[in-house]
Amino acid sequence: MKGYQYLARDSSGQRQEGVRQAVSSNDVLGYLREQGFTPVSVNEISEGIGKPQRTYHRKRIKSADLAALCWQLTTMVEGGISITTGLDTLSEDIENLQLREILQQVLQDMEKGESFSDSISKFPHVFNKLSCAMILAGEIGGSLPTALRRLAEHFDNRDKLARKVKGAMAYPVFVLTFIVAIVTFIMAFIIPRFRIIFDQLGSDLPAFTRGFMGFYDVLRYNLVYITGSLLFLIIFCVLAYSKTQKGHHLFSKIFLVLPLTGKIFKQSFVAIFCRTMSTLLTSGVSVLEVLDILSEMSSNDIIKSAIVQTRKHITEGLNISMSMATSGFFPNMVVKMVQVGEESGSLPKVLDRTANYYEQKVDSMITTLTSLLEPIMIVTVGAIVLMVVLALYLPIFSMSAT
Repeated sequence: MKGYQYLARDSSGQRQEGVRQAVSSNDVLGYLREQGFTPVSVNEISEGIGKPQRTYHRKRIKSADLAALCWQLTTMVEGGISITTGLDTLSEDIENLQLREILQQVLQDMEKGESFSDSISKFPHVFNKLSCAMILAGEIGGSLPTALRRLAEHFDNRDKLARKVKGAMAYPVFVLTFIVAIVTFIMAFIIPRFRIIFDQLGSDLPAFTRGFMGFYDVLRYNLVYITGSLLFLIIFCVLAYSKTQKGHHLFSKIFLVLPLTGKIFKQSFVAIFCRTMSTLLTSGVSVLEVLDILSEMSSNDIIKSAIVQTRKHITEGLNISMSMATSGFFPNMVVKMVQVGEESGSLPKVLDRTANYYEQKVDSMITTLTSLLEPIMIVTVGAIVLMVVLALYLPIFSMSAT
């Protein structure tokens, strides 16, 4: 028999906690349900410790954390537990210290009489305008559990898409780092030894070897200047992107036209655009407010300008599909689907299906890109090694032939 400390809520939402001996945690859960309690947590008690010790970490709040929070709140609110009681319970169990402190502050504001949407709006770096708008719509319409569920699905989808893109970039970044490490090792330890041998031989070197050694000398004697120039270029690009409007606009355009990755980036945003718009419209948020929220979800000037132009044309009297077409950014398929949704009166459902299509398309493109990058990287590594081997061993082969 082991000792388990449990935390539960009764039918009125009152907190119930205690310790119970049982064979497993499932037995404790069964006992709590028999008593009519809603289990919140069951933790095994270590020997000599009255209460399990939890480790809290202060780290960045991710979409997965927010999705888990919304799912747990949805379950509690649907079970009849008040939103304040749910926040109180979750704030004690969340391991992310930053999110824990934010939830405690939100709970304090709500206990003072503020609404849930107003309380979370004080933390825009965690709960963006989309979250606040959906919660507000749920509060006004009396459908807070539905709003929380849709918000959880939104964070889940965003997290999945982000992980797909990161997974696609992990392999090329690793191989590129590996190539740099190989080249650095060859330049630092192998070529200098052969240089000594070539100087001792004193014979004429093949043209390919002379060219290779000349390139090596350029790198060796100008390494400081080359490194400094690269650092200056990187710093200049970062400052131009973050500090100047023209630089930010230029790099925003470059990101969208990059081979392969630019298309993935564009279609990823289209998927997010359709999914978010569908979610907000279903929650009762107006189209103009939806576009205001979407314009702040991207830092890319081209995308933001397209959404702002779309909103402007709608206020001037055009319908949504025509306004999106005049912006010049959205694919024809998206425009046509929005037109069908407007004419049939099922725009949120059509947008949701369009988001599914583009998410599958992005997933397929990432898979194709990864499958193409693998042989390209392998050939690149092989070509570098082959060039080095030929350049260093050609003189030896020439001597053997002589």
